[in-house]
Amino acid sequence: MSRRIRVMHVVNNLNYGGLERVVAEMVQRTDSDRFESHVMALGYLGHFGEGLDAFAALHVAEPMSRFSMLRPASLTRQIATIAPDVVHLHSGALYKGSLAASMAGVARQIFTDHGRQNPDPWLHRTIDRRASRRIDVIVAVSDKLRRHLESFMPRSTRIRVIPNGVNTDRYAPLDDDSDFRRELNIAPDVPIIGSIGRLEPIKGYRIMIDAFAKLRSNWNGLSAPILVLVGDGSERAVLEQSATDLGVADSIHFVGWRSDIDRITRAFTIFSMSSHSEGTSVSLLEAMSSGLCPVVTNVGGNAAVLGAELSHRLVTPDDPEALSGALTVALQNDALRVRDATAARARVVNHFGLDAMVHAYQALYTGAPIGAGQTT
Repeated sequence: MSRRIRVMHVVNNLNYGGLERVVAEMVQRTDSDRFESHVMALGYLGHFGEGLDAFAALHVAEPMSRFSMLRPASLTRQIATIAPDVVHLHSGALYKGSLAASMAGVARQIFTDHGRQNPDPWLHRTIDRRASRRIDVIVAVSDKLRRHLESFMPRSTRIRVIPNGVNTDRYAPLDDDSDFRRELNIAPDVPIIGSIGRLEPIKGYRIMIDAFAKLRSNWNGLSAPILVLVGDGSERAVLEQSATDLGVADSIHFVGWRSDIDRITRAFTIFSMSSHSEGTSVSLLEAMSSGLCPVVTNVGGNAAVLGAELSHRLVTPDDPEALSGALTVALQNDALRVRDATAARARVVNHFGLDAMVHAYQALYTGAPIGAGQTT
């Protein structure tokens, strides 16, 4: 039997977030008969590292000096000791990881860009362009991101598209068991607008809270909806204050990060995102796979995820009025919402399954050729 290919994933951490969830799921699904998986966290492991040692060897980088951008010596030594055949770098870990891998003599490097800021800062593009010269294959998680990377990355023929995928068996449509509603004291007949993501500026939650306040002030139905935000981040206090200032604090639940997303989503009536930028959102894929109608901003890979049949659920970004109107329409037309929820589930099952994503990456690990710019 031939020796397994040793693959090392390099990430900032494995704490809560879509990128981190994708890496953990990828490691769990990678064929252990063909590949030996390792994960190197540059900072700390975090939530998605729990139990992952059953599928991969887990490592935390030694503390690096302030000169590590020029010569990450300790990281180089660690990588050389592990001696991977392939180093798979993920957003945020490109520069130090690729430099250390090159210094350690790693033969093959792959970088996955999971999404960028909008607008994309000049300094970030410059650093990544420089670092990417050492990369064999650059993966974009959406075709729109690929086109952006081609605008500044050298040798853009190295860029491939592999959309994120999710476990469609775990995230499947289930009837609301009322457990989450009871936890938050939400009545069975109250519609829930749900969103899952980091409470950071790029996710645009100030827009969502503004839109929700407009929706509540104009609501003429029987039971006014509730907004549930799952996640945490640097803007939480600001967002909570905004909800108070707008008079909707009693109608918004900030529940922090949760491990039971598949249980929580069954309580949602619709799923929404107000992001300024996205790659291929894992939270969106999980929500759609769970049979939820999406109402999301038209940024990044969101249009590709929804496809033509759900394009009417896309909303202009940075527009609270537009988001408020789209949410109102979705909540007040039950038949259309149910139809679109069914279409959302089918869309993810047919195009964004976890196994298809993992197989595409495994092909890259073995050096199998994939046409330039091809979406796998």
